[in-house]
Amino acid sequence: MEKIRTPLDQKKTLTFIKDIYENTIEILEELEIQRETMTNLAEIYMTQLSVKQNDVMKTLTIITTIFIPLTFIAGIYGMNFQFMPELQWKYGYWGVWLIFFLITLLILRYFKKGKWF
Repeated sequence: MEKIRTPLDQKKTLTFIKDIYENTIEILEELEIQRETMTNLAEIYMTQLSVKQNDVMKTLTIITTIFIPLTFIAGIYGMNFQFMPELQWKYGYWGVWLIFFLITLLILRYFKKGKWF
């Protein structure tokens, strides 16, 4: 039986197919590099979002920390007890405002010293 000769049997064709195979491997490796680069870029973006969210949370924490003691004091004075000595004091209203102001300054100073802002 005689062997049928096809263009694939020729040495030139085999060299051409090997060249195509090598080019395909190079393209696949380049695609893998691009995929890794895109993954790294996505991770960097997510990290930046986390940093921004942490800054927002820090700001909200500072605001909350300032207003919690003020709300507590205002709540006590809003209970309308009859026998609170400060209620009969001539400067009671301004005294509470002074306490509010001092507490706010102390908390801000504490955060400034801790380099929160």
